[in-house]
Amino acid sequence: MSATKFKTVEQYFGTLSGPAKAMMVQMRETIRNAAPGAEEVISYNIPAFKLNGLLVWYAAYAHHIGFYPTGSGIEAFTKELAGYKSSKGAVQFPIDQPLPVRLITRIVKFRVAVNRDKSGR
Repeated sequence: MSATKFKTVEQYFGTLSGPAKAMMVQMRETIRNAAPGAEEVISYNIPAFKLNGLLVWYAAYAHHIGFYPTGSGIEAFTKELAGYKSSKGAVQFPIDQPLPVRLITRIVKFRVAVNRDKSGR
């Protein structure tokens, strides 16, 4: 991404184009559907969703969409994420492959439950 300091998610999306933008729109809708009532924010200069604390982050890169569901989100779905490049708190979904919407939905719902448990709400 550019050196721009984004103030809004819309501003971030305004810099995207092509397949990366299409996947980011799909990712955004998937997260929104899995976490009704979550607030969209910019955190670490990328789009994120908050609900009883930060839930997940996501970002567009040249060849993949980065998805950052924290360490708990990666650890809980290690087997399902085995086919993707991942690290302790991140996973990469290649732009030339379909976005795994069902898996992302399950991870986001898991993160909602974790945050709810932590906040007591």
